[in-house]
Amino acid sequence: MEFDRDIGRRGTDCTKWDQLQTYTGVDPEYGLAMWVADSDFATAPCVIEVLRKKVEHGAFGYGFDEAGYRRALTWWMEHRHGWQVDPDWIVTTQGLGHAIATVFDTWTGTGDGVCFFTPVYHEFRLKTERAERRPYEIPMRLVNGRYVLDFDVAGQVIDETVKVLIFCAPQNPSGRVWTAEEMRAVAAFCEKHDLILISDEVHADLVYPGARHIPMDVAAPEFRHRTITLNAASKTFNLPGFRTGQAYIPDPVRRAAFQHRLRMLDYTPGSLGIAATATACSPAGAEWVEAQVDYLGGNRAVFDAGVNAIPGVWSMPLQATYLAWVDFSGTGMTQEEINRRIRNQARIGVNHGPSFGVGGAQFSRFNLAMPRHQIKDAVARMQSAFADLQ
Repeated sequence: MEFDRDIGRRGTDCTKWDQLQTYTGVDPEYGLAMWVADSDFATAPCVIEVLRKKVEHGAFGYGFDEAGYRRALTWWMEHRHGWQVDPDWIVTTQGLGHAIATVFDTWTGTGDGVCFFTPVYHEFRLKTERAERRPYEIPMRLVNGRYVLDFDVAGQVIDETVKVLIFCAPQNPSGRVWTAEEMRAVAAFCEKHDLILISDEVHADLVYPGARHIPMDVAAPEFRHRTITLNAASKTFNLPGFRTGQAYIPDPVRRAAFQHRLRMLDYTPGSLGIAATATACSPAGAEWVEAQVDYLGGNRAVFDAGVNAIPGVWSMPLQATYLAWVDFSGTGMTQEEINRRIRNQARIGVNHGPSFGVGGAQFSRFNLAMPRHQIKDAVARMQSAFADLQ
């Protein structure tokens, strides 16, 4: 199986593996990189083939097939998510972090507030701070092992300086897939408080059987005048290095303002990223994604069974993403002790819970998008590192 193949990412200018010690303190020679959210799988063969042909041709001048790119994206959204997208809604950005920063730059000023439900992808806070905006963390409630949005708390946390809410759907780090009712409730909250709603849906295609992602615009079309939906092939097809993402902006006035800001900054996308994305969003790409999700489901099962066998440790059941959210609170250990054991004894590089904001204490996030033999190795290392709890 192609996902079992170790493609060897050490020494390839790979942040995840080559900067393992810098970012996580784990010895790179013996360590396992289970932190930053890209996969250790080669991308889909159809994408490799189109890029191979372009490299063999050898000329990389101006221009790309924008109409074909838009057709591919609209086909993908309708085929995968039942979302009928007008091609004019699509604005290409240099990845989704760039899209978020452009929203800040277009509609907020220095010192304005940006809110998000926590624990959540740590870059929401970091991007907010880098833009000199103020982050407002809205803690979710953990009820019977499942995160729940609390709008009463949200209304108390924010103030009149808050201009934007960033929502993560599916949720990172918990892998939660939100219902249509929950998505509508988020949009209604933004309407009530006059907030721009950024719906980050980059993990939308990595959903396991039994769950279904519903795009924000499908769940709450009546609020599309304030909604900007973000997506990219980056997580699904392991293409983040191309820095190509999409902002879907149905409202023409809002879209024009966003596009005007990009023109002022002289941004246009790169042709190879466009070609890779358009090729990925195809029937061949969809078939590959289904095989990947099936393989990731097997990784999830192996990891959860092994980690959950450690007393006091619990891996939250994933509905989506390849990012396991593991609760160590039952061990009675401090965050420092949890980190030390994972880093020094298991020698695994992970993202530790406090970086995900309020509610992240005593959790760690593990990236499961790697060959299964490495998942089994990770489980064995974790069981050894916490062997005294057996």
